[in-house]
Amino acid sequence: MKPLIALTIYTTLISGTLITMSSSHWLMTWMGLEMNMFAIIPLIIKTHSPRSTEAATKYFLVQASASMMLLMAASINFMYTGQWTLTSMDHQMACTILLITLMMKLGMAPFHFWVPEVTQGTLLSTSLIILTWQKLAPLSIMYQIAPSFNQNIILTSAMLSILIGGWGGLNQTQLRKIMAYSSIAHMGWMAAVLMFNSSLMLLNLLLYIIFTLATFTILMNCSTTSTSTLSMAWNNHPLMITMLLTVLMSMGGLPPLSGFIPKWLII
Repeated sequence: MKPLIALTIYTTLISGTLITMSSSHWLMTWMGLEMNMFAIIPLIIKTHSPRSTEAATKYFLVQASASMMLLMAASINFMYTGQWTLTSMDHQMACTILLITLMMKLGMAPFHFWVPEVTQGTLLSTSLIILTWQKLAPLSIMYQIAPSFNQNIILTSAMLSILIGGWGGLNQTQLRKIMAYSSIAHMGWMAAVLMFNSSLMLLNLLLYIIFTLATFTILMNCSTTSTSTLSMAWNNHPLMITMLLTVLMSMGGLPPLSGFIPKWLII
């Protein structure tokens, strides 16, 4: 990819997220999400393989459907309240549609099906962006209007996400899919605690991003994408593999590692 094209894509990606996070108007929020979506697609298909094309198609269909539902929720709320601001989301049907939209964008159960496939179909660097940076904009919307959502729906989806994320990663040999299921589980933890303590959700998000960034950095340095190549990488990179195992155990919430603290506080 040419430097100018890469600069344009990453600038659009960052700008879209910042617009969504800083906006209080639904149209600007939607515009930021669209910029975010269209910027990541060229990164997904950068390898020009059938699998990356399939991953980009799945990502586009899910995200485009979610964007359409977001506009529908905002329009319904405007019809009943006359307001386009995020904090004025008071209509029950609009709130439910918006919650489903955010669950689709975050990859929460039962709308998680696209996350492992898209993550597996692209490069490690792009998978890192999908599992970290792409979560910030939807989470910022959920953070701002969490009190308006139906608590039962969020908790049900959160529990399903935690269970599916934990169970789905057990039989995987591809590290990108394992990290994808880990992301699904962590989104469930964040959504569950958001209804009760937003500050704890931010702590969980920060640790999740740090651990995921560390994991993918080590995997990229070791050129490792599966558990079989990971076991063979021990001979060449013993220190990095030791660090990777420590980070993974911390992500799993094993004491006395730092990943145990937010889960203990949540419970």
